[in-house]
Amino acid sequence: MDGNQFQPMVNFIWGIANLLRDHYKRGKYRDVILPMTLIRRLDAMLEPTKAKVLACKEKHKNLSPDGLATPLCHASGFKFYNDSNFTLKVLLDEPSIIKANFLNYLDGFSPNIRDILEKFKFKDQLDTLEKSGILYPLVQEFCSQKVNFSINDKKDEKGRVIQKGLSNLGMGYVFEELIRKFNEENNEEAGEHFTPREVIRLMAELVFRPVQEQIKSGFFTIYDNACGSGGMLTESKAFLQEELQSKATFELCGQEVSPDTYALCKADMLIKGENPENIKFGSTLKENEDGFLKGDITKFDFMLTNPPFGKAWRSEQEDAKKDVRFSVGVTGARDGQMMFLLNMLSKMKDTPQGSRIASVHNSSPLFNNDSGQVAIRSHILQNDYLEAVIALPTDLFYNTGIPTFIWILSNRKPEHKKGKVQLIDATSFFEPMAKSLGKKRNRLNQEHINQIVRLF
Repeated sequence: MDGNQFQPMVNFIWGIANLLRDHYKRGKYRDVILPMTLIRRLDAMLEPTKAKVLACKEKHKNLSPDGLATPLCHASGFKFYNDSNFTLKVLLDEPSIIKANFLNYLDGFSPNIRDILEKFKFKDQLDTLEKSGILYPLVQEFCSQKVNFSINDKKDEKGRVIQKGLSNLGMGYVFEELIRKFNEENNEEAGEHFTPREVIRLMAELVFRPVQEQIKSGFFTIYDNACGSGGMLTESKAFLQEELQSKATFELCGQEVSPDTYALCKADMLIKGENPENIKFGSTLKENEDGFLKGDITKFDFMLTNPPFGKAWRSEQEDAKKDVRFSVGVTGARDGQMMFLLNMLSKMKDTPQGSRIASVHNSSPLFNNDSGQVAIRSHILQNDYLEAVIALPTDLFYNTGIPTFIWILSNRKPEHKKGKVQLIDATSFFEPMAKSLGKKRNRLNQEHINQIVRLF
């Protein structure tokens, strides 16, 4: 899908950020704009069934909140609802008490939406917005008739379409583009939860292309254990559906430890029509926080991740020593990236097709003599999981210029690759960017990706 067709909506929302000037640091604009974009989208989706939801609430007023959730979702037509008496447009009717009414409106959302907004800490912004005198104009701008946040087309009196509706996928593009733009504004954080799209495309090619005939139909799970804002998951699914033309069902699952980034991911999944409950909050490396240790989904067909490099994980390390997932070995407290890989190995499926993994690492896991890393490397090689290591060009990522590598692993290696590890030097496959983004000065074009895939 061509994301450019959604650029007018992106530009409109980006322009609203000017209201925050002089009241917020530029790097903090997203704390207001991203949750407001989500709220306005949900508001527009729920508006047509608002009266039905309120009638349902009155009819079932004797039910407990938990018991009321199902009929309210049925009335709204979605997996979420808002049972307050307000919409964003109605909030504009009482400017003098807009903050109090806004809080009431936010409390009317279903628990899954409130969870997202709490992780955004959006209620904390209302004081600043009101004291600055920009809460009312902010809501007013998001309710503008210049754009259509609804799924449905807007028509004139004669039934002619004057503004096309925006599909969930289309709104997902808008939301993701806003995330990208805000990340570029705040370059030092961008790489923590935003992997360049061409790198994700390469990883998807290496993971899915070799088994494309086996995944034309059926049901498969895709997992990212350091999912950030969810780009690895959604881009992988887009590749499968648009490039490989797969008709299979792909369930997206992920876990994220940063509250606001978790909120971004869960919101993006909700906007795109995915199941937001498959995005778990907490540390993947803590046994009691691993969202996929128990439940309906504990193993995965495909796993793609870009775990944090060189990030201390001392708070999780002691727990890990008693965790069966990490019985192979535990790395030093200064760098936990290999623990994310070990976690994925514990979630491989023992099926005829098995599981395939793509994971981004720096050079440390290849050469470090840390006893934990040595043990994990030995385990991977002795079990013949490692298919290939691809050396990437430097300066591909937003927050680091150091050498990076993609590891491809499988517990069902093709016969001709068994007992071997393919080493691919792709460090010369890049083109300089016209304008650098943080430390990202180079990019892979499609031909570079094709060359690497052909070598693989």
